[in-house]
Amino acid sequence: MPEENPPEPPAAPHRRRKRYAGKNPRRFEEKYKERDPEKFAETVAKVLASGKTPAGTHRPIMVAEILAALAPKPGDIAIDCTLGHGGHAKEILARIQPGGVLLGLDADPIELPKTETRLRTLGFGPESFITRRSNFAGIAQALASHGFAGADIVLADLGVSSMQLDDPSRGFSVKLDGPLDMRMNPHRGQPASALLEKIRPDALAALLDENADEPHAASLAAALAGKKFARTTELANAIRIALPGIKTDDAALSIRRVFQALRIAVNDEFSALDTLLRNLPACLKPGGRAAILTFHSGEDRRVKKSLDAGLHAGIYSAVSAGVIRPTPAEQHSNPRSVPAKLRWAIRAEG
Repeated sequence: MPEENPPEPPAAPHRRRKRYAGKNPRRFEEKYKERDPEKFAETVAKVLASGKTPAGTHRPIMVAEILAALAPKPGDIAIDCTLGHGGHAKEILARIQPGGVLLGLDADPIELPKTETRLRTLGFGPESFITRRSNFAGIAQALASHGFAGADIVLADLGVSSMQLDDPSRGFSVKLDGPLDMRMNPHRGQPASALLEKIRPDALAALLDENADEPHAASLAAALAGKKFARTTELANAIRIALPGIKTDDAALSIRRVFQALRIAVNDEFSALDTLLRNLPACLKPGGRAAILTFHSGEDRRVKKSLDAGLHAGIYSAVSAGVIRPTPAEQHSNPRSVPAKLRWAIRAEG
């Protein structure tokens, strides 16, 4: 007779979830589980709900405002001068189909292939989406090399991407320990550590003033110029020591400003921006639209001056009357958007 209660099949072996090195792991790769969003969707959701950006990603800033300024339409030729994580490009690409083409520029050889793969998986093939490793100074050469006489849309988001800030191996972060590098393209130029070791105090003071409006430029330059700092945390600590009696919050602001100033110098960002602004009118078709997103006063001053001069010369038919800022809701949900300023221009028809 068959048994009334046959034995149950053996249970599947239990698989333990991945363990991390201690309660508070130190390694970046172990600490930020949201870098693998497919496995840790719940973690990603919690990070977003807290008003932060998941590590290894980037939340595009002022998307609605940029789309309103650029007014993309099917068939447009668009250039994203700073492709980054591809958030703005994705929205523009969707609106210029069918028939439109977006050329995405980015100097970062590490992040550019990742972003290209990300957008390809969304269905944007080589007939609608082209990438080129170049900074925004190369906009004219990029257009010419792909046979475009001009663009209907040009976008330049001048901010550092969250992927770069969040990865300590790139040396951009003031909070995480890593090599003092800061190069957008780590295969070219000198790192920030080499710049500091070679620079004279007077030159460093001028750099801190011009690139970051640092109020303690002279005293910081005297303490930092010609010194060896191999790690980001070494430099941050040296800045704190050089500012005795300064409130903690004010010292933190100076640290961020010094890092900003060095990053701009290492990547020659102002020179690249000046070249972009100088070449922009010739790269736009008549009636073409440009939008530029800046994140500090040095950038915004250059953009405002150039667009206003173009308006007065009849090169642009219209420019934004003032800066456009993120909404309070966006600033609350994405604190990295707080310093952003948007300006736009329309190329004259004649």
